[in-house]
Amino acid sequence: MQSMVSARLTMSGVCGASVCVFVLTFCGVVVSSEAQTPSPAPVPCALKSNSSCSDCLQNVACLWCEPTKLCVDYPVGKILPPRSVCPLNDARWGVCWVNFQILIITVSVVAGVILIGTFVCCLCCCKCEKVGNKRDDAKAERQTRMRKSRQKERRTEMQLRHDEIRTKYGLAKGNPYARMDDH
Repeated sequence: MQSMVSARLTMSGVCGASVCVFVLTFCGVVVSSEAQTPSPAPVPCALKSNSSCSDCLQNVACLWCEPTKLCVDYPVGKILPPRSVCPLNDARWGVCWVNFQILIITVSVVAGVILIGTFVCCLCCCKCEKVGNKRDDAKAERQTRMRKSRQKERRTEMQLRHDEIRTKYGLAKGNPYARMDDH
């Protein structure tokens, strides 16, 4: 009885400790999030126009158009910026040395090479596996035939030797009891 009570107290102590740790962690997260100072609001992209590409692209939401030296908000509703905002060859986002046209070409070539490579790999693996199985099967069949022919040759040789021994000692194969009748 006393062991049951101590087991219950131990279990309730473990559960209580778990709840206590959870509450302390939650309070620590809430307090630390309130204690952080809010980051300053980013400068609107339009104010960075006629500056440099690196100044404009410090804000991730900005898009730099090289010939017009405009810093505009990235059109979030579209994947690629429309030509009316900036031509793809002149648009910069993220880093100044990569334009969208080169990025699209590079990504499509790399994706194409990966797809073609995967297709060729799968095709080769499947075809080679089938060819390998046929080769292995043919090789195993040849070996089996050779083994059976050698076994048959040995069997006939043994039979011939036994027949010679039987004739030498007068044991004819036709009647195994012939020698016993002679006595």
